[in-house]
Amino acid sequence: MSAVLSTTPTRELRRARAAVAVCFALNAIFYANLVPRLPALRDDLGLSNSALGLALAGVPLGALILGPAAAVLVRRYSSGLVASYGSVVLAIGVAAVAVAPNWPALAAVLLVVGGMDAIVDVAQNAHGLRVQRGYGRSILNALHGLWSLGAVAGGLLGSAAAGLDIPLGRHLGAMAVVFGLVALLTARWMLPGRDDEAITEPAADQPTGGGRSARRSAVIALAVLGTLAASAAFVEDSASSWSAIWLRDDLAATAAVAGLGFVAFQVAMTLGRLTGDRVVDRFGQRRVARIGGAVAAAGFGLMLAVPTVPTTLLGYALAGVGVATLVPAVYAAADGLPGLRPGVGLTAVNWLLRIGFLVSPPLVGLFADLAELRTGLLVVVLAGLLVLTLGRTLRTTVAPTS
Repeated sequence: MSAVLSTTPTRELRRARAAVAVCFALNAIFYANLVPRLPALRDDLGLSNSALGLALAGVPLGALILGPAAAVLVRRYSSGLVASYGSVVLAIGVAAVAVAPNWPALAAVLLVVGGMDAIVDVAQNAHGLRVQRGYGRSILNALHGLWSLGAVAGGLLGSAAAGLDIPLGRHLGAMAVVFGLVALLTARWMLPGRDDEAITEPAADQPTGGGRSARRSAVIALAVLGTLAASAAFVEDSASSWSAIWLRDDLAATAAVAGLGFVAFQVAMTLGRLTGDRVVDRFGQRRVARIGGAVAAAGFGLMLAVPTVPTTLLGYALAGVGVATLVPAVYAAADGLPGLRPGVGLTAVNWLLRIGFLVSPPLVGLFADLAELRTGLLVVVLAGLLVLTLGRTLRTTVAPTS
């Protein structure tokens, strides 16, 4: 059992937790609002499906190009302010999609949206970890759970706007004003001061050192943590990109049932994140991550060994629970690496996570074309086994502020 030093949070910490929690939810709401309106956007601009797909590729591309700026911005302005004001810019960027006059403008706007999303993602996680250090116990999993709930809420809002046939510009503009104002107000409750003022000594089970040796160790650690993050991306992407195809084409499920794989995964992951902090505090990040990797691998192994609709839904649910706490644990480990300036570790791991999301669909698709989708999805089993193996590098406990 892992012992965690718990402290009584101050009013300032409680307010900062509420503020950064709102940022996590808003970060998901902004883009999720747009997703149900993509058909209307395509039709308004007279685009083909392939043209729309190429424009949407600007989101991950923007994250890879502009995302590394997060470390510089966090060091200069603090993670709290970047999370709050960056969310405002993100809201404006999503709203600007509605006024893009043509494909090049749309692609450019989506590239900026992707970049701002990556910057805000790093900043809100950095501030969440700063608050977590003040609490002396895990809270980051619940923050990621709120992101998942925000994605559901945003999707429902976008679907409702589409069903009511609200013009795209009016819908996204209202979203930007209302939620952008909320994001602006969160800046008042964020922790004051620079992030480097809040950095503590590394946990007892983290390597220490100075100069080149510390930086070399940090680079090696980032490579391992990046592999863990990419593994999580492979598991998550399998649900969004391939679950419906696997159920429909390989298992002859109906169209309604084919969507349940993604639902099972998302519901299980959300529940795992909302309850994950207590589990992590009790058993430690390392043990939870490694067991989670084994659970995800076993779930997919069962699904592929016994390919039926029930085993597939169970497999995706197990995978969702298995990786629920992995990305928060990787972020926490990257944020506490000695030898790196504030924001650098988080930015690097976030970048590698997005590489995983970019590489996963074509890699699984390649194996599926060469053999079958069942073979391609074996990559997810390997990802779970990688988590089981490399999870030993994670910290066991949350390091409190000294």
